Amino acid sequence: MKYLFVVFYLFFLIYPAEAVTTKMFKVLDTCARYRLGEINADEAIEKLKLTNSSASQSKDLVKKYCSVFTPNEKIEF
Repeated sequence: MKYLFVVFYLFFLIYPAEAVTTKMFKVLDTCARYRLGEINADEAIEKLKLTNSSASQSKDLVKKYCSVFTPNEKIEF
């Protein structure tokens, strides 16, 4: 019975960590696709679920948002 309780408890500890890594992967994947030119700024904003006040600022918004998630500071978006 104790073994079952421990497995059940560990399952609930692992699940939130998995959800965070999945969300991070989606953000990094979207930023990489934007960087490679596979999607434009408007599609990136939609996938990242950001609010965009004007169409002229969409590139700057994606650039600022994706720059937070890149480990290498020399990458320009």
